[in-house]
Amino acid sequence: MEFRSAIVVGATGLVGSHLIELLCESDEYVSVTAIARRNVDYKHPKLVVKIVDFDHLAESHLEFAHEVFCCLGTTIKKAGSKDEFEKVDVEYPLRVAALAKNRRIPHFIVISAMGANEKSFAYYNRVKGKLEKELTELDFDQLSIIRPSLLVGNRKEFRLGEKTGEAVLKMVNPMMIGGMKKFRSIEASQVALAMKVIALHGKQEKVVIYESGELATMRMPLQEEEQIISREELFNWNKVKQDEPAPLDKEIHFDRSKRKE
Repeated sequence: MEFRSAIVVGATGLVGSHLIELLCESDEYVSVTAIARRNVDYKHPKLVVKIVDFDHLAESHLEFAHEVFCCLGTTIKKAGSKDEFEKVDVEYPLRVAALAKNRRIPHFIVISAMGANEKSFAYYNRVKGKLEKELTELDFDQLSIIRPSLLVGNRKEFRLGEKTGEAVLKMVNPMMIGGMKKFRSIEASQVALAMKVIALHGKQEKVVIYESGELATMRMPLQEEEQIISREELFNWNKVKQDEPAPLDKEIHFDRSKRKE
């Protein structure tokens, strides 16, 4: 088994907080670094927390890792303006990505959004599309783009719009079938699990986009259990053929005539 290290940026958010727990409690990871603007509640011997000002993020904040998981994101209301929103959702992830590229970190995994498109009429989707385009141009060995639908879960801050949308989608989710499945809301914990699966078992392509419907079905592959041989099977003397004595039971004869005088 290859032991891995990971960097999680935005570790105090809805997805990031689940992700650091998954990685720390995983046998595959020996080191997890959380980069955040404030301390995290979760504690683990594998976890190193770096509290940084993203306006002054430097290469020294990123050690080498096998993956960077970028979980940064906000809303215009929380950010206060479109400029501040774009700083968190575009500028900061691109700054992290550029530093990761300089560190030769091979795999960058980023949360975008369903419908991301730089030419979209919707402002939010247009911003996310711009992020995806610029990340692609950085030419990582691997870039995995995560496009979840509406994230649900226990947030530390109350967001009225998202809470209302979450309640509505919980009622209509079962009715979304066929092509509508991709619009179902998705648990933040499931997105975190999907990101771990992608890091360890994802598609080995340069740029891969994972849509919400695919994320919702991802699970860690089941490990094959070692076959356990019982003591009775291991020492089954009945399997020894009765008509053929064991080699040690055969009578040994010495030809004395061949001995030199």
